[in-house]
Amino acid sequence: MSPRTRGRRTTYRRRPPARRRAPARRHPYGRVGRRQRANDRLVGALLAAVLAVAAVLAVVNWLLTHWWVLVALGILAVSAGAALLHHRRQQARWEAVRVRGLRYALPHLDGLHHARFEDAVRELMRRDGCADAVRVGGGGDLGADVKATDPFGRLWVIQCKHRRDGLAGSAVGTPDLQVLNGTARQVHGADIAVIVTNGRVTAPAVAFAKQQRLHVVDRHTLGTWASGTHPLWELLRSVPPPRRPTARS
Repeated sequence: MSPRTRGRRTTYRRRPPARRRAPARRHPYGRVGRRQRANDRLVGALLAAVLAVAAVLAVVNWLLTHWWVLVALGILAVSAGAALLHHRRQQARWEAVRVRGLRYALPHLDGLHHARFEDAVRELMRRDGCADAVRVGGGGDLGADVKATDPFGRLWVIQCKHRRDGLAGSAVGTPDLQVLNGTARQVHGADIAVIVTNGRVTAPAVAFAKQQRLHVVDRHTLGTWASGTHPLWELLRSVPPPRRPTARS
């Protein structure tokens, strides 16, 4: 109290009581809360592990009951692996052939005799991996100048039309394709029937070839093929799918 004097009397004023600080609240999640959360996580992990083991056991039991599913999956896996291996081998074989492969320039092909032109087409097919490619051109060839089986088991029947003057020579017309269409499949059993020329092809002949599923290798396509950048089947559209691999593939 602080005394104050009013005349002779002394009075005292009381000071207001000091406020007490409220005790600090403890966080509801203290050590007990942290332990509870850790326990919850552990229980959740154990439950997930139990469910995973139960699911695996259920799948194993189902597969043991339906064992034929495993056999089918194994056959599919083996077939897919064999197909992939075969494709990679063919790609590697083609790359090796292409590196050391035969190449022709169009002026060289223009200057050949028509029989030598057929030989050149045969050699190009061999370069592409058709080991049995043979020239059968001549009298009585029935529209087949070159025959070959590609690495995918498809039989090619090729008719060659050489033009000494190249693009300036006479164009290959519909009658030439009609001869090929009438004999390639019916007589020779071709999977792929092709006419190859170092000249030009008329528009009606091209339309007829598309209609009858024949393939035309004109001067432009021949130049690309002879340069050795791609095998012939990669340059043609709508080529039939490969057959099963043969001994030659």
